Amino acid sequence: MKKATKKDILFIKEQFIKNYDDAVTELVYTNDYELLIAIILSAQCTDKRVNIITPALFEKYPTTKELEIAELDDVKALLNTCSFFNNKAKNIIKMAIAVQKEFDGEIPHDTKDLMSLAGVGNKTANVFMIEADGANLMAVDTHVFRVSHRLGLSDAKTVDKCEEQLVKKLKDDLHIFHQAMVLFGRYICKAVKPDCDKCFITEVCKTKETFRV
Repeated sequence: MKKATKKDILFIKEQFIKNYDDAVTELVYTNDYELLIAIILSAQCTDKRVNIITPALFEKYPTTKELEIAELDDVKALLNTCSFFNNKAKNIIKMAIAVQKEFDGEIPHDTKDLMSLAGVGNKTANVFMIEADGANLMAVDTHVFRVSHRLGLSDAKTVDKCEEQLVKKLKDDLHIFHQAMVLFGRYICKAVKPDCDKCFITEVCKTKETFRV
């Protein structure tokens, strides 16, 4: 696959900023606690499904104080339409316990601290920091991974290496590019039957010929 040139990268950056400069997550939340849980639940699950699940969860457990003493089976019952709900139920309870004990009930705004919590890996921590603080970080999910490869921004085989390449090439406004690539990949550059007619960067796409019938 051809790699994006410096000119291509500049064009991609300009178009993504132009089209997605005010983009935010499609997860519904009202505070840091709700945001972090929604992100944890969204792993290998759609935002749409998470948004259906979370209202009842947040009503019953509005803060980490209530969630830390929750019965596991009760939390599982609320998450049972979410992928991997058994592990996610265990993790969010453990997360709540740790936040109460280590951070006085406040979700930390530090990547290392976030990653000390159950269910929070590098991607989840970065997504939280991007959404909550507009941090200059990149988080690579399935959409970002796909889009970055199709545009020649990455040839990495792993998510971590892909993140490293994107940070190096895009440098600034990474929070915008993360949100942009997620939405672009979700609605335009889809895994199956990408909507190339709606694409605003076809001239620098390295794989568009693949999708022509």
